[in-house]
Amino acid sequence: MAEHHLIEGGPNAPEENKINPMLKFALELGPLVVFFFANSRGPWLAERFPALAELGGPLFIATGLFMVATVVALSVSWALTRTLPVMPLVSGFFVIVFGTLTIWLQNETFIKMKPTIVNALFGAILLGGLLFGRSLLGYVFNQAFKLDDAGWRKLTMRWGLFFLVMAAVNEIVWRNFSTDFWAGFKVWATMPITMVFMLCQIPLLQRHATESLFGDTEPKK
Repeated sequence: MAEHHLIEGGPNAPEENKINPMLKFALELGPLVVFFFANSRGPWLAERFPALAELGGPLFIATGLFMVATVVALSVSWALTRTLPVMPLVSGFFVIVFGTLTIWLQNETFIKMKPTIVNALFGAILLGGLLFGRSLLGYVFNQAFKLDDAGWRKLTMRWGLFFLVMAAVNEIVWRNFSTDFWAGFKVWATMPITMVFMLCQIPLLQRHATESLFGDTEPKK
């Protein structure tokens, strides 16, 4: 019987229960959509659900619902695969911690700084892992892609640098623009930027794939 792991396996590890890559993406994006909707419709939500008004203004309502949606997304991942995805788990931890501080202290700074800290942490972990010969990005994408070791190293390096850049971008945006602009940027700019970055990695994925990216089960020659 295969050994069961609480945390999803690393690159080229024996697979347990798979989750559809699009569903996985939806579970990771869903909490952000909830956050944006709640921030933009905070007064409407407070009027229809008076208990939410106790949390404070729109950003605090959005933060509370963001925390709930994050826990739900992780719970669904666990129910489907009996494992927890590494990066959403780490991000979820900071959502809970910084979200709790945001609501408890009624201070928007904590939730606005969360993306900076999480992105900087991910970047440091990925680049730091490479120093010890570990391509940690495989813990995130191993179910979607099958790459050789050189491919995982290159992809890990690129994503590590990308996360550091996004940490800097978040700092610039939240410190220089309104809360509404920051919340919109978090969903409608951050995600497209990430998608464009991912599309730019396709040539690397094709060069280092051990299986076709388009469903062919024969290894690349």
